[in-house]
Amino acid sequence: MRSIFLRIVLGVTLLFASSSSAAVFADQTARLSLPKADRVVVLKSERRLVLMRGDFVLKVFPIALGRYPKGHKQYQGDAKTPEGEYLLDFKLKNSQFYRAIRVNYPNARDRAKAQALGKDPGGKIMIHGLPNSMSAERVGHPYIDWTQGCIAVNNKQMDEIWQMVDAGTPIEIHP
Repeated sequence: MRSIFLRIVLGVTLLFASSSSAAVFADQTARLSLPKADRVVVLKSERRLVLMRGDFVLKVFPIALGRYPKGHKQYQGDAKTPEGEYLLDFKLKNSQFYRAIRVNYPNARDRAKAQALGKDPGGKIMIHGLPNSMSAERVGHPYIDWTQGCIAVNNKQMDEIWQMVDAGTPIEIHP
């Protein structure tokens, strides 16, 4: 998994470093006409969500995270975004945010760790758009980590993710 992670980071870095790479990427994406991702990778330290198909990077999005983004989510209310391997288990078209896709946090290990702390692990971790009642500027998106532990994008980006990611798609969330 470490080598795949390094290839993704290198690919994202190269993608943003070269305008010609960006042009090739845009051309490939246009020809593929919003292909389905078979994996979602979140690079918390880079503030990037990467849609993958095999080893190919389909699309990269800037993101905002939980208000305290460093470290793995421990319990409800800590405003941290989880780290690890999960599934995107269902899509929610109508929510308090512009569309949402749920991350199946907590898993058994997350529940056990929270229980050892005497806490509730929480839940309702999503990839979602902006709050229905606020603009990107109002929440400081994407420059400020403003969620309670979710992964946020703007609404246009959420439309693309919505089309490219099906329920059941694995998600890897890296520090």
